[in-house]
Amino acid sequence: MSERAAFLTGEWRDLAMLNYRVDPALLLPYVPRGTTLDAWGGATYLSVVGFMFRRTRVLGVPVPWHRTFEEVNLRFYVRREVPGETRRAVTFIREIVPRRAIALVARLAYHEPYVARPMRHSLERASGHAPMRVSYEWRQGAAWSGLAVECRGPSREIEAGSEEEFITEHYWGYTRQRDGGTVEYRVTHPRWRVWTAERATLGGDLEAVYGKELAAVLAGAPSSAFLADGSEIAVHLPRRVGK
Repeated sequence: MSERAAFLTGEWRDLAMLNYRVDPALLLPYVPRGTTLDAWGGATYLSVVGFMFRRTRVLGVPVPWHRTFEEVNLRFYVRREVPGETRRAVTFIREIVPRRAIALVARLAYHEPYVARPMRHSLERASGHAPMRVSYEWRQGAAWSGLAVECRGPSREIEAGSEEEFITEHYWGYTRQRDGGTVEYRVTHPRWRVWTAERATLGGDLEAVYGKELAAVLAGAPSSAFLADGSEIAVHLPRRVGK
């Protein structure tokens, strides 16, 4: 299959990743047709990821007032077998952005589960530009919800076969469509560097965004958490797969 053109380009930076080991049965209703749940070390993972989207372009064109913004998404991991290749991928349950136009474009192009909420972030850096604390928040009603990670020390390369590699090294996305079909798209970026989080928190009215069942899982402590530096990225045009 020839590479499809890039639909969205930009940079993902300062990615805070909180990861939860969950019962696979919790995620099965969200699995797109034609894919299966992926696992690492026999465990199924659900992740909350907050990051900054910078230098955003759609089909190569910068969109005024929509180039830099926060995103927080809730995702899990699937795989699809094709001849000669296993495509390891992410599937999103909810994606939060601060502007309605961003959410609308994503829903129309990919049918991704985006919602728009007022958002804010903070970033504290130590000497040498290493992050010390990163937080991403969204407003639900009159209150703020969000996640934060605190790190120390230098970044490091992601080890082959590690949990961090499993979480970060997914270069495909799959999305269920309204008619039950599936859309596939490719994401390209270089390998990132990471910091292990010394402290990670997620709080607020999670049920309002994620529903009661998922919020109950996210109310507990994450199984792991880390911060990735990020890079330039490209999200390629989608295509329908299967029947």
